[in-house]
Amino acid sequence: MVTMTSADNALKSLYLGVVSEQLNTGVNPLLAKIKQTSQDVWGKEIRRLAQYGINGGIGAGTEDGELPEAAGNNYDQFVLTLKNLYGKIEISDKAVRASENNVGAFVNLLNAEMEGLLKASSFNFGRMLFGDGNGTLATVSAIATDGTITVDSVKNIVEGMVCDFVEANGTAISGATARRVVYVDRAEKKIKVSGTALSTSVVPVGSIITVQNSYGKEITGLGAIFKATGSLYGLDRSTHKWLIPYMKENVGEISETVIQAAIDELEENTGSKVNFIVCSSGVKRAYQNHLASYKRNIDVMELKGGYKALSYNGIPVISDRFCPEGTMYLLNTDDFALHQLCDWKWLEGEDGRVLKQVANKPVYSATLVKYADLICTRPCGQAMLSGITEL
Repeated sequence: MVTMTSADNALKSLYLGVVSEQLNTGVNPLLAKIKQTSQDVWGKEIRRLAQYGINGGIGAGTEDGELPEAAGNNYDQFVLTLKNLYGKIEISDKAVRASENNVGAFVNLLNAEMEGLLKASSFNFGRMLFGDGNGTLATVSAIATDGTITVDSVKNIVEGMVCDFVEANGTAISGATARRVVYVDRAEKKIKVSGTALSTSVVPVGSIITVQNSYGKEITGLGAIFKATGSLYGLDRSTHKWLIPYMKENVGEISETVIQAAIDELEENTGSKVNFIVCSSGVKRAYQNHLASYKRNIDVMELKGGYKALSYNGIPVISDRFCPEGTMYLLNTDDFALHQLCDWKWLEGEDGRVLKQVANKPVYSATLVKYADLICTRPCGQAMLSGITEL
């Protein structure tokens, strides 16, 4: 007979390892390439020493002259607060009781919940990798009288998400939080959310849509790294120029020459060797078209996690749904690390249980948690090409 105790044990002993592996390597091919470590985690913070430049203690001299003065490596300290990442499932008491005499039915119930969790996590964690940490999904462009909302992009929005509408400064808009996305019109870039129909008097044009309670709390993704101004990891770019990556805008037609120029720039100026290229789907199609037009072979590689990729001189080239349009990132993933307090764990109560009744509801919930954030120790060793003509 299936009981809540056996369900609890199954989540801890059977599902946790599989789910952790899927969330770490199966969510996104870029995430699968990034090492995960508990080093440099101090309490609630990540404190990482980052080396830049070269050792200055070298020089030439005479046979009996003075030796070069010592001038060691240059270091700066990165400081980040660990982000709190959660994934939650719910099982109704009725569903549990309906399957308590059928182990197979109960396993199917748990499998369905875990598959839903993995699907949602794949979407959200993949999206965070390309974000700047603020968690912006889209910006409101207009709201029709029936409450239909036109946004600047629906790339980061999917049916079922629970969202908040916030002002440009991050302040939640009263009466416009915890709204679930009912439908998405991808062709027209329109969405509709649950609850009372919104209007521009409540949600002004220019307001930001974020995942519920997540504004400013997401991991520090590529969007935060590829900037020329402001601060990164607690350091000001105006006085730490090595924090600024190589960025070429208005590229136009993609070609091997453009890609190679960026790779050469990184190798010659920073010693960084690109080992991973990620772009939007439209850019990948444009690159494939470029190869076909010059009768070049299109080589395919298989990556960790079972992902397929094109090859540029042995460097995998993948497309990602969350990569900004017209953009290609050329990365050295050896410079990236996801620093974590621990791997994915179930949030346990004082009694050691992971399945807990939701207050005043005949429903049990279980929550996966991970405290982590992403750091690139050599931002100047990464490149971004933007303004690429898509196909």
